[in-house]
Formats: sequence, structure tokens, C-alpha cells
Amino acid sequence: MTESTILRQAEFDPKVKTYWIVGPFIVLSLFIVTIPLAKIFIQRYLDNMSCELTNRTLNIKKGIWNKTESTIPLEKITDLQLFQGPLMRHFGLHGFKVETAGQSSPTGGSLVNIVGIIDTKGFRQAVLDQRDQTATGATPIAPIPAPAAVSSDQTTELLTDIRNALHRIEQGLAEQ
Repeated sequence: MTESTILRQAEFDPKVKTYWIVGPFIVLSLFIVTIPLAKIFIQRYLDNMSCELTNRTLNIKKGIWNKTESTIPLEKITDLQLFQGPLMRHFGLHGFKVETAGQSSPTGGSLVNIVGIIDTKGFRQAVLDQRDQTATGATPIAPIPAPAAVSSDQTTELLTDIRNALHRIEQGLAEQ
């Protein structure tokens, strides 16, 4: 077998090292820029979410560009399944899935998923209680007021009052 003759050998431009460094740097920079945009997007999404229990329906709204509004008759609800993944557990969040009789979800799963409701278990129980009362024809339960938003000044004032009350209790116990 005869040995091949090299006709031309390629040389590599040293600028390729810079290219290999700058390419990933640009990609990582784009991720850093998108973090503040993600915060704004998530806040707008949260502002557009609502979940309301009425005496006959569960009304759920969510979305920014693709808005979804679901009105679920309570008598059609078969289950409100609670779920919590490891990351949700870390943040103290729960979610529930609304399953209905004859549901027609395109994915074949639950009709609606909701994550982040304060007192998810209490809200779930209120929906199930109202569903049961609607099914039996009983009078509807009294509306439960939504938790009021508390400012940091109100929180500080409340904590100060609690601290002062505890001091008075400790002084009263010490005097006895």
C-alpha cells in the first residue's frame, strides 16, 4: 500500500478561542436579562388569576395572552384532588385538580389545575361542602371573606401589640 501525500494542511485561526468563549457568554447573558422579564410576566399572570366559589359554580380565570375562563357547576364536580411536589412543599404551597363527571380535557387529565391558593385545604373543603349542600337542596353556606391584605406597618403594629401583651402576662405571672 502506498502512503498518501498531504496536499494541503489546514491551519486554525487563534480567534476561534475567542469565538468559543463569546458564544456561551452571549447565551448566558440572555438568561440573565430574561430573569427580570420573567418576574414581570409572572406577576401579570398572577394578577389575572382568580378562583371564586359561588352558591352554584366554581369560576376560574387565568392567563395573559391565552385567557382561560372555566365555569364549573358544583354538581358536576366529582373530586378536588390535592397535590404537592417537592418544590411546592419547600415553599409551603398546595394545588388542587378539579375533576368533573363527563370532563372533556384535551390532555385527558384533570379539567383545571390551580396552585397557590391560600388555605388550599380550607378552600377545597368549602367547595366540597357547597357541592354537597347544592346536591341535597340545602341552604348555601355563608360566604367566607377573603383574607385581607395586611401592610407591613399593620403587621409591625400587630406584632408590637402581641409583644406588649406577652410582657404584661409575664409581669403578672412574676408578681404572683
